[in-house]
Amino acid sequence: MAEVQVQEKGAKGGKVRSKKQSTRVDMTPMVDLGFLLITFFMFTTTFSKPNVMDLGLPAKPKEKDKKPPPTEIKLSNSISLLLGKDNKIFWHQQDNTSLTDQNLNETTFDREGIRKVIEQAKANAADKTKFTVIIKPTDDAVYKNFVDILDEMAITKSEQYGVTDLKPWEKAIYDRKVGNTGAAAAPATK
Repeated sequence: MAEVQVQEKGAKGGKVRSKKQSTRVDMTPMVDLGFLLITFFMFTTTFSKPNVMDLGLPAKPKEKDKKPPPTEIKLSNSISLLLGKDNKIFWHQQDNTSLTDQNLNETTFDREGIRKVIEQAKANAADKTKFTVIIKPTDDAVYKNFVDILDEMAITKSEQYGVTDLKPWEKAIYDRKVGNTGAAAAPATK
């Protein structure tokens, strides 16, 4: 608060002379108000919420279930997606004996590319309720492409999908297809 100026009466003729004192402003209420405003805005501000992707993971097997469930997926009910380098994606519906450079197909990440491929494979599946997408990122794949594929799973309503490593026979075909000369070709065995 500001100081009050004190008036003194002089001895001569009752003239009033004011004694000038230095003005001092007390900043305590201003600081209190500042902290109240900061506190108010901190509590009322909506902080950015992190984008979280919900992944449904299988339940842990119980102790009594020693035998794992069968994991064999028929080729007619599945499609394998290989995430490669330079934003490339390849797909196939072949086994280790029939996969070649010619039937490892390349597509794009847009709606006319991978989305149509997944929808066509699902439509042609022998049992549409068991249709499974197998996602296989290579060592050269980027995280953005993996997230894009998971988004495509939600868009195409493909609820059954799995993420696994490339098989050696797939890696050999992939390396030949993209022209990786530094990678040693693995034998075509299962």
